[in-house]
Amino acid sequence: MVIKLEGRIAGPWAAELDRLWEQTGPALAARQLSLDIRETTFADAAGIRALRAIYSQTKAAILTGTPWTQYLAEEVTRKYGNPIPREA
Repeated sequence: MVIKLEGRIAGPWAAELDRLWEQTGPALAARQLSLDIRETTFADAAGIRALRAIYSQTKAAILTGTPWTQYLAEEVTRKYGNPIPREA
């Protein structure tokens, strides 16, 4: 399953990501999740918290494509010590 995020993960959009995850997460069971953040342009603290919550539960692959999205992926996974795949 892939969750593709575009634009800003901030304010109401971070809350919407939380809501989406609450509905979708339990249905995943053992399926692998990928977070595609290649088209993400900004994330505030709430957005990073939402991504961390998803990552902490799934260890999802995070797809990046720019230095900024690579940085965001590193912020999300920092305390887990996992390498982040990078796509150009």
